[in-house]
Amino acid sequence: MGDRPLIQVPVSGTPPRQEPDQPRHETVLPDEDAGMLAELEVALREGRPQVRAVVLHHPAFIEAWARLGELELERGDVVAAYACARVAYHRGLDRLRRHGWGGTGVVRWSEPSNRGFLRGLRLLLVAAAAAGELDEAERCRSFLLELDPDDGLGAAAWPDRPGADWAAPAPPE
Repeated sequence: MGDRPLIQVPVSGTPPRQEPDQPRHETVLPDEDAGMLAELEVALREGRPQVRAVVLHHPAFIEAWARLGELELERGDVVAAYACARVAYHRGLDRLRRHGWGGTGVVRWSEPSNRGFLRGLRLLLVAAAAAGELDEAERCRSFLLELDPDDGLGAAAWPDRPGADWAAPAPPE
């Protein structure tokens, strides 16, 4: 181990704060495969069964998991939406760590390649709120604001503690 301090990486919620004078590392995930993105775009026009097929064909495709979860939420299946959001979120954390994110730093919505992860985190907030998991919804909102200081999703305008009666605005495209 040597003299290097351990970095605590959160499983969920707000990462540890850095001192104000420290620059915040910015992580930009690599672009998804263009063929997978095109496949998802077609599937989204065709409907939920086709999006499910994309997820099954590309299980590491974060954006597909998040989009499937949004469709599940639209049909009223909060449990399926929450499960899809969890997959997108955890796959996204794994990918962020592989690309230099150490539990703190910036992950901006303005970078299209980051949107699958952030969409999954947003969906986790929405599904948690719908399920009455208010602590989780609150943590997810704080985490979105911590990750994206530009607030590309508009989370600052959402309630601090979104509840089951809260209707989330659609994410920007």
